[in-house]
Amino acid sequence: MIYENAQQWQQARRKHVLLFGMSGLGKTHVSNILRESGGWFHYSVDYRIGTRYMGEHIVDNFKREAMRNPFLAHLLRSDSIYIASNITFDNLAPLSTYLGKPGDPARGGIPFAEYRKRQDQHRTAEISALLDTPHFIERARDLYEYDNFVCDSGGSICEVVDPDNPDDPVLKKLSENLLMVWIKGGPEHVDKLVARFESAPKPMYFNPDFLEQTWADYCARKGVAEDQVDPDDFMRFAYRACLDHRQPLYRAMAENWGVTVEAADIAQVRTAGDFDALIARALDARASQG
Repeated sequence: MIYENAQQWQQARRKHVLLFGMSGLGKTHVSNILRESGGWFHYSVDYRIGTRYMGEHIVDNFKREAMRNPFLAHLLRSDSIYIASNITFDNLAPLSTYLGKPGDPARGGIPFAEYRKRQDQHRTAEISALLDTPHFIERARDLYEYDNFVCDSGGSICEVVDPDNPDDPVLKKLSENLLMVWIKGGPEHVDKLVARFESAPKPMYFNPDFLEQTWADYCARKGVAEDQVDPDDFMRFAYRACLDHRQPLYRAMAENWGVTVEAADIAQVRTAGDFDALIARALDARASQG
């Protein structure tokens, strides 16, 4: 790790961290606090995915829908209107909408083969966006004169790396440039995340093997053909399974590549100083474990 203990962290002229964990546990919230403090550059992996790597796919999907409307189709063909994605750090709906949900088209689903294609596009984009991180560290320092840098990773980072492989190209490059910090949730957080997802199922990225198995399990359990699947019901089913699937992956990332902080402690962070102190304690805790 680039900081071995609290003293190294506190004395570092430049602080670089990557936050990872399930969406909804405070990664973006803390990143915003650090950015607003004036001393930190905030790099959002999901934003990079949705702009640099999947922006064209997203906008083409908007245009495809618009072309179904004769009025809009005419305007598009004549270049009379302009369609763009207004994705932001806090609103990733354009990316989520493009990923979609598999199942019955009459209920807003897309064919499973198309869903898999878009999932594969996301995987490639996420790996590229993660590998861009060192470039943005340099860019933030050279262009904007930021010494401190926080990488706000997506919840699916654990799906595109192998945390048990010491030569994993993504984790190796990231750990050489940033301190990897797992925001770990407890059972009470899991219940809240599930409840939130139950009320509004959102598109997600899944590991290909996990997705294939979960899709097959769901179709078999419900006794339905692929084009009869309720998209939202499948996403609820997959999300619950995904929480259990990702937890050991996050843990391995923290044990092999970084440190752990509790989501309850992250929720108490109000200033950059609070965050510094929390990371120092996490580094001391790891050092004391040998």
